[in-house]
Amino acid sequence: MDYTQLGRSGLKVSRLCLGTMNFGPHTSEADSFAIMDQALEEGINFFDTANVYGWKTGMGITENILGRWFAQGGGRREKVVLATKVYGRMGDWPNMGRLSALHIRQAAEESLRRMQTDHIDLYQMHHIDRNTPWDEVWQAMEVLVAQGKVLYVGSSNFAGWHIARAQETAGKRHFLGLVAEQSLYNLDARSVELEVLPACKAYGLGVIPWSPLAGGLLGGALQKQAQGRRAWKDIQKKIEAKRPTLRAWEALCKELGEKPADVALAWLLRNLVVTAPIIGPRTVDQLTGSLRALKIKFTQATLKRLDEIFPGPGGEAPEAYAW
Repeated sequence: MDYTQLGRSGLKVSRLCLGTMNFGPHTSEADSFAIMDQALEEGINFFDTANVYGWKTGMGITENILGRWFAQGGGRREKVVLATKVYGRMGDWPNMGRLSALHIRQAAEESLRRMQTDHIDLYQMHHIDRNTPWDEVWQAMEVLVAQGKVLYVGSSNFAGWHIARAQETAGKRHFLGLVAEQSLYNLDARSVELEVLPACKAYGLGVIPWSPLAGGLLGGALQKQAQGRRAWKDIQKKIEAKRPTLRAWEALCKELGEKPADVALAWLLRNLVVTAPIIGPRTVDQLTGSLRALKIKFTQATLKRLDEIFPGPGGEAPEAYAW
């Protein structure tokens, strides 16, 4: 396994991040335990979750699964860089969501209890809260850091100017601020190249792409369809809308002699701002298969063809659309 610094921090994380969103809804607890054990065996030390995962309001199903896995001991918790998130609604009562100081404090305590740990390594704001001032957000995070309950703070789904505003406010408070941004980023969704990635580079944030396979679209969707594998309606609609693009994509991967999913991950890994794409395996085999991405290298000719198949926004703003 390869490791890198998480943004400008001194924290070292694996180049692949284990996403746990499937744990509970799609993957049994026993299989989730096996996947996490195998991840450690392969050297993956970066695990990502969220208090809302499990998708039953207030239950924190996925965090509870992680907690019971940590409770088995064997150095599991000590080996993992644990990332979770705050923002989502955890109940019907007022203040049980978003980024008020009250909710940040309550949500952190609940996540610690569910995951049976005394600290969160990376506490990520799951979305921007336009109703809460940054001084309030940072004051709440500063308290958690001072208490030793949170070590680093990250964001998710922020715009470039949100990152800039957050960092400028943190700097005035002499606080480290954000060290990572978790964004939707893949070959088929490249809008973050306009302003989010440049902001992360300028402020020293590591980028953690979520949905690196575009919800399965980049994982050999046409090939799987031809093999008669069942797929949910949403992905079928996307396949039909992008069939010519996917045909060219999968043909290129075949020429390279690589699986489409591995090529998609490798394309993200070549970006120096990217720390670790989030992989969300439902099985141990899917987990181990993802490791191939760490070995794939691209020629300039291949990168050009990828840009032709999946045109990005044209570079950074404003040059992408102006001069």
